[in-house]
Amino acid sequence: MANHNNLERERIATLRSHVIQQARDEFDARYPDVTFSRTVALICAYEEEGNIGDVLKAMPTTACGQDVTTLVIVDGGSDKTADISREAGVLTFVFPANLGHGVALQVGYRLCIEKKVDYVVTLDADGQNDPGEIPTMLEPLVENESDFVVASRRLGVDTTTDRFRKVGVVFFSTIMNAMTGAKLTDTSNGYRSLRVSMLADVVDRLQQEQYQTAELLITCLKRGWKVTERPTVWLPRQSGTTKKGKNWLFGFRYARVVISTWWRER
Repeated sequence: MANHNNLERERIATLRSHVIQQARDEFDARYPDVTFSRTVALICAYEEEGNIGDVLKAMPTTACGQDVTTLVIVDGGSDKTADISREAGVLTFVFPANLGHGVALQVGYRLCIEKKVDYVVTLDADGQNDPGEIPTMLEPLVENESDFVVASRRLGVDTTTDRFRKVGVVFFSTIMNAMTGAKLTDTSNGYRSLRVSMLADVVDRLQQEQYQTAELLITCLKRGWKVTERPTVWLPRQSGTTKKGKNWLFGFRYARVVISTWWRER
């Protein structure tokens, strides 16, 4: 059984590598000799054709006195997300198959490391994060006050109505603070700014295909990187439905990632 499981993991890893390489070949052919700004806004999207256009229209081209390159990683899907992103004129890296949000983020991190970027800001493609708040998220990194900035809907304004999710935010923040010694209020928020030297330190440790917000945060805290928060607005999804699944299932899977990452990094 163990040998069978190992072979299956190797097969999946090989297929994943093939998909990523295929996407990289297409990206390099479409954008030969591309250069990135010192700051990159990284958006991972899966079937967000109803939202991605408005998000990209709102993206700033400068923040904190620096040019901002927008990079969209399209995680497979069969809709027009990739077409809309390309038509908006932003760099678009397209997986030919769905690999998971965590894998898409890792590919984005590695591209930014390779291109010698200084800062990465990650935000959602569904319109729940306000791109106008990128300067707020970026400033602590530029001013060398932090290595990792997490947006907080609890310190800011949460305009959504899902009470279960709100309770989950408090619950998981409490658990992760106890595990790491941090004092954060919104540990599951995917709106973040990240120092690329920190990403270079941790990227090879990341394993999660989907729920990477917890894995990245716990890993960086345990390795001594400075994490702070900034208040932001959390907006309702503009169209479509969440890809995270039902609340109870998301909570179970997220908890599993929290525990497994803490155990690995303890």
